[in-house]
Amino acid sequence: MAREINTVGVVGLGTMGAGIAEVLARNGITVLGIDRDEEALAHGRSTIEHSTQRAAERGKLETAERDALLGRISYATDLTALAEADLVVEAVVEQLDVKIDVFQQLDKIARDDAILASNTSALSVTEIASSTKLPSRVVGLHFFNPAPVQDFVEVVRTVVSAPDVVEDAVALAQRLGKSPVTVGDKAGFIANALLFAYLNHAASMYEAQYATREDIDAAMRLGCGYPMGPLALLDLIGLDTAYEILETMYLQDRKRVHAPAPILKQMVTAGLLGRKSGRGFYTYAEPYSSEVVADATTPSSDAAPQLRREIGLVGVVGTGTMASGIVQVFAKAGYDVVYVGRTTEKVDGVRAAIAKSMDKAISRGRASEDQKAEILARLTGSTEREALADVDIVVEAIAEDLDVKLELFRDLDRICKPGAILATTTSSLPVIACASATDRPQDVIGMHFFNPAPVMKLVEVVSTVATADDVTETVTALCANVGKHAVSCGDRAGFIVNALLFPYLNDAVKMLEAHYATADDIDVAMKLGCRLPMGPFELLDVVGNDVSLAIEQTLFREFREPAWAPAPLLEHLVTAGYLGRKTGRGFREYARR
Repeated sequence: MAREINTVGVVGLGTMGAGIAEVLARNGITVLGIDRDEEALAHGRSTIEHSTQRAAERGKLETAERDALLGRISYATDLTALAEADLVVEAVVEQLDVKIDVFQQLDKIARDDAILASNTSALSVTEIASSTKLPSRVVGLHFFNPAPVQDFVEVVRTVVSAPDVVEDAVALAQRLGKSPVTVGDKAGFIANALLFAYLNHAASMYEAQYATREDIDAAMRLGCGYPMGPLALLDLIGLDTAYEILETMYLQDRKRVHAPAPILKQMVTAGLLGRKSGRGFYTYAEPYSSEVVADATTPSSDAAPQLRREIGLVGVVGTGTMASGIVQVFAKAGYDVVYVGRTTEKVDGVRAAIAKSMDKAISRGRASEDQKAEILARLTGSTEREALADVDIVVEAIAEDLDVKLELFRDLDRICKPGAILATTTSSLPVIACASATDRPQDVIGMHFFNPAPVMKLVEVVSTVATADDVTETVTALCANVGKHAVSCGDRAGFIVNALLFPYLNDAVKMLEAHYATADDIDVAMKLGCRLPMGPFELLDVVGNDVSLAIEQTLFREFREPAWAPAPLLEHLVTAGYLGRKTGRGFREYARR
């Protein structure tokens, strides 16, 4: 018979503990909130009251429901109040010795049939359980912050967890309206094991001054659709918490990607913990505020990039989806565009694709027939590269093949007028190689649009060691003129987005091939636990496993990071021709069109 769980204790009423208490009480469960002293209890009570008041003001909670919810929660500073609890959730500070002390006390107080659960996000549940007399009743019950909002819960079983205890923990999570996934006891479980390597990499990227905090965060929000950038997310989580999680993971697996970036330790030591202290990677209006305020490193609006070179006529080389989108972006912004393709049929295809795109926008009320006519009137197609002789900037969007690009840049160097900017949309090849194929490397730059170009707001502006400053500034300003958000970075594999994204995707594949979790569970964990728009396997099948493997191989060759070696499973899928949606089979099977 499943346990009846009607009374639940919550030990630790910080942000997470208070959120868990609110979720439990919202679902009709009697809650006993415990913290170390009256001041801590008062803070926890205030957190719950503020959260429920905000929910009531937004119409998500009736006044009577709020009053009933608050009435189900009682508070105490003595753990003995939990003697008759059916289940206890520990949500104290993420330190193993502190948690073990709590569990050893609970072991003496709680009924033998009560479940003891830890909300730890990275520590060993097995080690916590082993410190008690009845380790079979101990599980992990990892809620995500903010607990009232996040729908995902990881139920962590140890090798000694009783099956009925795990089942009852899962049933409770479902009763709370959550989507639970059961996992084994491994540092970071699913979500944090994948998330924190990515966050650590972003901190290292910032520490190396490869890109600004604003550009790193904007790149992942606009390039991947993430709800927050990695540095802003670290501030929300708390840099001290992030450091402890990474340190725990590193001590378990000794992977360099989990060794906390030195900047994290420095900031934690200095008390720069993120939102909770009012300052982390960003500066906030006050402790625990979400309002970012300007500080010494905030870019000044007075220093907005300017067009240092005149841009009137734009050239585009290529006729594929990306090239067509780029042509449309510039024409829509009012620029005359000359585009070049190999055949008349392909050149005509670009115009047809743009007309079709505009028709779709018109049908949705986002454009007019006049706007369509104006855009099409700005287009001039040609099968001869010499048509680019008078352009002020040319953007190539041809095959991602270095030899093909080098031949093109040598020809553009011959054709284009002096002072014309030569840009490549490459997502993984070295821009400096294209620059070195010309006698004007100072005029060559990366201008990495994201697909579909008319929709995606991000452009990575990639400067080489030879790119002139006025070229970088002009291209950055040009992006703003065509409605794009430019981020600046140096010329190295992956730039910002792919360098942060693909190691995370590779980690997900390795987790799957280790049989730690299913593809479905991993996708659910990242979508619900981290609020990502797609799970890693959904995304891999959309991008194409062949494309993903090529990018991962490029990253591994350049950085020589052992953890970034492409997962064998990904290589096997590509060898078998299981490339994702485009072939009808990847990590999942798809209906043939």
